Amino acid sequence: MQEVLSIKSMPKEVKIGLLDKLGYSSDGTFIFDKHGKKVIDKYIDLPVRVDNMFIYNGSTVILDNNPLSISSFLEEYGDVI
Repeated sequence: MQEVLSIKSMPKEVKIGLLDKLGYSSDGTFIFDKHGKKVIDKYIDLPVRVDNMFIYNGSTVILDNNPLSISSFLEEYGDVI
């Protein structure tokens, strides 16, 4: 079983470094894809903020950390942990 790591309490600089490693960027508030467009949570249709991002374990899927988005993702893709 893979270890799950919470990024909620990580310093913002570490989160931005993680985003960079995954091919994303940030202005310190929002997350941008490789084309410079804001990352939009597809389940709630709102931009994802660095301070409330959720990266699904083992993927580069970035969501807003809220129950609706996470449960919708798991319903669509299954619990692959």
